[in-house]
Formats: sequence, C-alpha cells, structure tokens
Amino acid sequence: MDSGLLLQQLTNGISLGGMYALIAVGYTMVYGVLRLINFAHADIMMVSAFLCFFALSMLGLPFWLACVVGIVASAVLGILIDKIAYKPLRFAPRISMLITAIGVSFFLENSFNVLFGSSPQSFIAPPFLMQTITINNISFTIIALIVPCITIVLLMLLLLLLYHTKQGIAIRAVAFDVYTISLMGINPNKIISLVFAIGSSLAAVGGICYAISYPSIEPLMGVTIGLKAFAAAVLGGIGSVGGAVLGGFLLGFTEVLVVLIFPNLSGYQDAFAFLFLILVLLLRPVGIMGDERLERSRF
Repeated sequence: MDSGLLLQQLTNGISLGGMYALIAVGYTMVYGVLRLINFAHADIMMVSAFLCFFALSMLGLPFWLACVVGIVASAVLGILIDKIAYKPLRFAPRISMLITAIGVSFFLENSFNVLFGSSPQSFIAPPFLMQTITINNISFTIIALIVPCITIVLLMLLLLLLYHTKQGIAIRAVAFDVYTISLMGINPNKIISLVFAIGSSLAAVGGICYAISYPSIEPLMGVTIGLKAFAAAVLGGIGSVGGAVLGGFLLGFTEVLVVLIFPNLSGYQDAFAFLFLILVLLLRPVGIMGDERLERSRF
C-alpha cells in the first residue's frame, strides 16, 4: 500500500470524522439529560447550512457574520423545539417523545423543501477555504485542516463548561437525576434548554463545515450524515462527550480506509461503517467509552 495515499486518506478521515463528532456530541448530550434520541438534531444541521446560505446570498452578509447568524439561529431553534415539542411531554412515556422527535424532523425537512425546493443549492464559501495545500505529495484543503481543529477546540471548551462552571455542574446534575435537582433550587427546564442550545450550536458548526467541504446543500442533507453521527455517538458510548468525538473520528477513518483498501467496494462504504459499529457493540455493548456502572451519570 502506498504510504502517501494512506496518509492522504487519513487526512480526509480526520476532516470527515470531525464533522461527525460535532453532530454526535449534540446527540449524546440530549440523550444524557433526557434519555431521548433527538432525531431532529441532524435537521438542525441542515437548517444552519441553509440559514448561512440565505445570509450570504440574499442578505449579502460577510461570511463570518453569516456563520454567526446560522449558529445563533440554530441554537434558538433548538430551544424552541424543546419548549414546543418536548417540554409538554417531559413526564410522558419515552415512546411519545421519540415519535415527536421524528415528527419534528419530518416537519423541518418538508418545510425547507417547500421554501427552498428539493434541488441541491450551490454553497459558495470563501475561496481561500477551498485552496489546496500539498505537503510531501499529500494534498488537502484549508477547510479539511480547520474542521478537526475546530472540533478539538470546541470539545475542550465543552469539557471546561461541564466540569469547571456552575452551569456544567447543573447539567451533570440533571443528567444524574432530573427529579431530585429541582428540590435543590435548580430549574431543570432552563438547564435542558441550555443543553439543546449547546447541542444545536455544535450541529450548526458541523453543518456549515459540511456545506463548505461538500459545497451543495438540500433539505435532506441531514438524513445520512445525521444517522452516521448517531452511530458515532453509539460507537463511542452514548452519553459520553469524549466518546462521541472518538466515535466520530473512528467512523470517519473507517469510511476512508474502506475506499483505500477495497476500492471496488467504495459504493458500500456506509455499509462498512455500520458493520464496524455492529462489531464493536458485539464486543462492548455500551460503546468504547460507555460504562454500565455509570448508567445514570452521563457526562
């Protein structure tokens, strides 16, 4: 195997895994607090890409400001989804919240399908982000280098928030026992809204990075990548922030290495990624960083 080609694919895997990781963290945080698989989470990624696109093309905002608009609006959307769709069902059976999450996902997809049409839209990013750098015959774009850096920085900031701030302590307390903490002067609904805002913001960053790396957006863009991000969260250990990031990078590496080792099977790279997930779960059902002894304490 050509070592240069291997390093090239590993570089691609780091970039792809970083995007999976950003979205997977949102899945795992919401699950850690509510024990809910928020299927609308991947569609928030799509919404952020479209809002950034709208701010660039229609409003003519600078790229950085358009990104801020997309991220902030996605955070607000995440809070609204919780307030409108999930909060009334807080003490309902889990299946009710799960069905509601699927309904919210369909609502967002079809709403943007009506507003923007089903045809893919070209996402125009600043040219410097798509510039190619070649080092020792390894070529990668600027955005491919930026994505994993953003992922690591945001992970560090998130861990700092969770373990060194009052809000982080409150989030971990809610994840441990949402019923008891209300007796200690903590409003669980405010903390849950904060979790949705953080998770949606991370999904927004992932969506914008994805739109730049693969400059085409459409209303169903979140379906496949959201499913893979959820698989990454499960692979790393659903409920573990570090596990979600690790799972995202492992899933990204798996996809690109399949193309490298079995080029004739490149069309089945998604199947190989989920096959890898199944094999890991057969050996360790709680995921790589999951711990059955800490079933209630998710962070």
